[in-house]
Amino acid sequence: MQNLIDRKIETFVKENLSVFPAVVILGPRQCGKSTLAKMLYQNSNAYLYLDLQNLDDLNKLREPMLFFQANQDVTICLDEIQLVPELFSVLRSEIDRHRRPGRFILLGSASQDLIQKTSESLAGRVGLIELTPFTIEEVEQNIDFELNKFWLRGGYPDSYLASSEQGSVLWRENFLRTYVERDIPQLGFQIPALQLRRLLTMCAHNQGQLFNSSKLGESLGVTYQTIRRYIDLMEQTFIIRSLPPFEKNIKKRLVKSPKIFVRDSGLLHRLLQVDDFNSLMGNPVFGSSWEGFVIENIISSLRDCKFSFYRSATGDELDLLIERGSRTIAVECKASSAPQVTKGFWRAIETTKPDKTYIVSPVSASYPFKNDVEVCGLSDFLKKVV
Repeated sequence: MQNLIDRKIETFVKENLSVFPAVVILGPRQCGKSTLAKMLYQNSNAYLYLDLQNLDDLNKLREPMLFFQANQDVTICLDEIQLVPELFSVLRSEIDRHRRPGRFILLGSASQDLIQKTSESLAGRVGLIELTPFTIEEVEQNIDFELNKFWLRGGYPDSYLASSEQGSVLWRENFLRTYVERDIPQLGFQIPALQLRRLLTMCAHNQGQLFNSSKLGESLGVTYQTIRRYIDLMEQTFIIRSLPPFEKNIKKRLVKSPKIFVRDSGLLHRLLQVDDFNSLMGNPVFGSSWEGFVIENIISSLRDCKFSFYRSATGDELDLLIERGSRTIAVECKASSAPQVTKGFWRAIETTKPDKTYIVSPVSASYPFKNDVEVCGLSDFLKKVV
């Protein structure tokens, strides 16, 4: 069933492969990077896949230059490239020796360090692409698509496509356990797994709230510097998203802290032990879960935009501001089919002066709200702005 869901980014990946000798596809573990890379070459013999977590595959690269030269006419895919950083200098030499588009596909599940090594070693030779878990634009094409199911389970392919709710829950629990017990140590960070899981759970309970490292550190019994280091690591590994505050020159005091979100709604719900939709509807995180779900889908679907939120010191707020060139779009997320807004919403619009404002809610059809504000569903919103 997974192969029936086309990845929207596939065309963009192909465009990069036609231009650059190497293309790096970044994204969290199990989001579909390997599947996408294999699908690109499913009818081709000119493709070689190596999983660098597999000892047999790793042994093939004992003499990497010889291996690359022997296979210079095929596309070589190196999965989990961040585990063997010494390959970057070899790749640079090999690309300079025999340069052609689409020689290498590099898959990685840690961003900042990998991007830095890529930029330093492969500048001008590589295209960088982020692959996220499924977005609503990808899964809504299925005839059995249900918004609530997608929201509850999240976008990781094995979670969303599980044959039962219990199967989805078990997959997400295993993902989280493997993340704190294996993935983080593999990157060279010695962080107690239980401590990291507790911090993730705290982030889930504070979904969409302003980041307060001192408060989290006090609750966890560590310094605020340690909390910042942990959060940065979880951002690099695509589990947490930090949304910055709006920074335009406005004559108002604005908050300066970012908002923190668990990126995938399914992982959020597992951290909160919310395993069915009725439980979600009765949970205090219901509204902030919808906010994070909407924001993550929007950011994952739009390229070349700047994203932020607006909040004044007096509490006037907009959940998301999208800046594309000189145009600004404001988004308010409301988990209600009959959304209501506060006076602070209207004051925020008056201050930020967006070109268009939408309230994104779980509604089946768009309708005008008032003062040129429109209520629409997430899919409709993306069709209007993409």
